[in-house]
Amino acid sequence: MENREELESILESINLNEPAPEQEPGRQYYYMKKARQHVSEISKELGRPLTACITTFGCQMNAKDSEKLLGILEVVGFQETDTEEADFVLYNTCTVRENANQRVYGRLGQLNAYKRKNPNMMIALCGCMMQEEEVVAKIKKSYRFVDIIFGTHNIFKLAELIYERLQAKKMVVDIWEGTDSIVEELPAERKYPFKSGVNIMFGCNNFCSYCIVPYVRGRERSRNPQDIIDEIKKLVADGVVEIMLLGQNVNSYGKNLEEPMSFAELLREIGQIEGLERVRFMTSHPKDLSDELIQVMKDCDKVCSHLHLPLQSGSSRILKAMNRKYTKEQFLELVDKIRAAVPDISLTTDIIVGFPGETEEDFLETMDVVKKVKFDSAFTFIYSKRTGTPAAKMEDQISEEVIKDRFDRLLTAVQTISAEVCGRDEHTVQKVLVEEPNDHLEGYLSGRMSNNTLVHFKGEESLIGTIADVYLEESRGFYYMGTLEH
Repeated sequence: MENREELESILESINLNEPAPEQEPGRQYYYMKKARQHVSEISKELGRPLTACITTFGCQMNAKDSEKLLGILEVVGFQETDTEEADFVLYNTCTVRENANQRVYGRLGQLNAYKRKNPNMMIALCGCMMQEEEVVAKIKKSYRFVDIIFGTHNIFKLAELIYERLQAKKMVVDIWEGTDSIVEELPAERKYPFKSGVNIMFGCNNFCSYCIVPYVRGRERSRNPQDIIDEIKKLVADGVVEIMLLGQNVNSYGKNLEEPMSFAELLREIGQIEGLERVRFMTSHPKDLSDELIQVMKDCDKVCSHLHLPLQSGSSRILKAMNRKYTKEQFLELVDKIRAAVPDISLTTDIIVGFPGETEEDFLETMDVVKKVKFDSAFTFIYSKRTGTPAAKMEDQISEEVIKDRFDRLLTAVQTISAEVCGRDEHTVQKVLVEEPNDHLEGYLSGRMSNNTLVHFKGEESLIGTIADVYLEESRGFYYMGTLEH
């Protein structure tokens, strides 16, 4: 729900003398109103509005969740701030890598110091890291000053949890093992007025052997296609020109719906929404990227010419150990098919170096794929041992020294290719979605082409949120310097 007036009229009609409704989202509206009363009282006592700060770790799914959490906090009566010396501080955590957890623990110590100075302060933790039992046990024991802990399945309950905490005056922990439900029609505070992420599904069924995500995000659940289309239409009516469809693996969208619908079919329908200019999506798993989807990417002008296709390794042997369900040859064949249909596509990827048992030969297979495919860019990761995943128990963990050497070689190859490939549109005019004023150059704007490449050019701020024709004067490796076409 983007329309604040609509929400306010719902809240006005709620009678707080009656018990809370059982059904969602009505139950959450009830608690938003209850929590708002409390926040308003504290605000009056202090003689100032209460502030809230959300820090988001991790992926775009988390960023989208944080927009919803901020939407709820603003309805409850908090004003957003970017300082952690706020009255309500929320960490939306990620747990893909072990060091992500360490960062959160490190920052909690600082929050405790702020809390001593501000007795009204509340600290909340949510997201993937909270789905791990040992993490919650550690916080309960060593970080008693944390007020609210919840996970990934019940972020919609924030107002209810705030109310519970204000009543109980002690730590509130609400972690769900999993869920079948998806709660629609909640407030969200978008970061950009002209572009937005839209969740099409939650969870993951892939169980790659190195990955903790299926354990913390739960099984795949697809949203009803009509709910997705209605949400996008509302966003477009509110000025959004570009949307990013989000899912852990968008290619398996629709499999658990009562009336199954493929991701390609959904994409085709979204492509027909009037007023919508661009559609992006991530992440695509190579194992089930269908010919039908490639056809839609070819046919639909609104689908951006950028595809993020995680490789992870170029060695079929390692891919099998990773439980990726495709081989090196199948990946290369898929890339050929995509390029034949969409010749100007920009391909980006993820690669892990140093997976248990990876030999020099396996690593050279990865280098071979990188050279053959010529990715526009690659996110390269050093294998991180995640407790609770099958890969963590595997023999043959690789030494840091060997991993670092391979990582450096891969990075050099990726960057060299990337600088070459990204300059292919130099001296052409391209459509650029103007996103923001440039941080470093006075009077310049920054935006993105359909293939996601960044472009900087001189222009008025009134262009932000529009799609402009820009002549790409000079490629600087990973971005262009351009001139506005009039």
